[in-house]
This record gives sequence, structure tokens and C-alpha cells, in this order.
Amino acid sequence: MLVEMVIDGVEVSEDGESADRVAELLMRVADRDEGAFGTLYDMLSSRVFGLILRVLVDRAQSEEVLQEVFLEVWQSAGAFAPNRGQGRSWVLTIAHRRAVDRVRSAQAAGERDVRAGMRELNTPTSGVEEQVELRIESRRVARALQALPELQREALTLAYFGGYSQSEIAALSGTPLGTIKTRMRDGLSRLRTEMGVTV
Repeated sequence: MLVEMVIDGVEVSEDGESADRVAELLMRVADRDEGAFGTLYDMLSSRVFGLILRVLVDRAQSEEVLQEVFLEVWQSAGAFAPNRGQGRSWVLTIAHRRAVDRVRSAQAAGERDVRAGMRELNTPTSGVEEQVELRIESRRVARALQALPELQREALTLAYFGGYSQSEIAALSGTPLGTIKTRMRDGLSRLRTEMGVTV
């Protein structure tokens, strides 16, 4: 049986007990410790890049956003409050927010181009209905996710947006693996119900 796991370069015991190494590094980064920043970057850059790439798909844009994320971490590490959450989650939240902002920016630019093109051609373009449907559907998913109990929402968010496995989520939250599996199963079931999806 596995006694310890290594998540993002930090050993986590099976019972989930571990010091928040990322939080410690963020506190040092807030004091402008460049060595701590380098260690933090080495520890989390792969995970952060993976999250950004899943959102953006485009590798070049993902690399740009990765730089923006770590610049923001350097500039705003003093805003991190260890009593309000894990350091790793704080960095991943910044990454997810930046990636989503980039998608929205690209969509807005694309929509402006589409509107300009439609005015020039004065003909309806195919695919506009599809974009509207996708936007409505993404809003429905976001509302349905907000309707879930916090623990279920947190487990699903860590899995689908953070890229963590069920074992990693259990270790990070100090919760038994079976409980995480149940939360995710129940959360997905409730999400389907909230969205009116029948299987």
C-alpha cells in the first residue's frame, strides 16, 4: 500500500497531512525572495500550464498566459491569505481566471469581426446560432455547478478544471478517497438533474 504520494513535488502522506509548501513559498515570494519564486515556478509550472492548455488548447497562447500567471503571482503574492485556502489552489485559480479571460477576449474579438463582416456583406452567416447555443449552454452549466453543495462543487472543480485525480483530491483535502468518489458521483448526478439531462 502506498504510504506517501508526491503531488507537484511535495510529499503527502496517505492521511492527507502535509504542510502547505506552496503557501510557505508564496509568503517568501511576497517578501521578494527570488529563490522561493524559482522553486515555486519549478514546482507548479507544469500543473499550471496543463490547466491553461486544457482551457485554451492553443500552445502558444497557453505559454503566454503561463508567463502572465507567474508575473501576477510575483506581483500579488502578498495578497495570498494562508488561512483562506491552500497555496496551490490560489495559484491554480489565478491560472484558470487568466485562461478564461483570454478565451473571452478572443471570443469578443471574434464577435466584433463577425459583426463587422456581416455589416459589410449584409448576409447572415452560418454558425452564429451555434455560438449562441454554446454560450447559453456554458451559462447553464455554470449555474448548475453553483447549485451543487460546496463539497461536491469543490471536488468536481478540482477534477475537471484543476486536472487532479481523485487520489490527489483526497490527499489535498485530507478526505478519504471513498468520500471523494461519492462526492463526485453524487455531484455529477445532481449536475445532470439540474441541467435536465436524462441518461
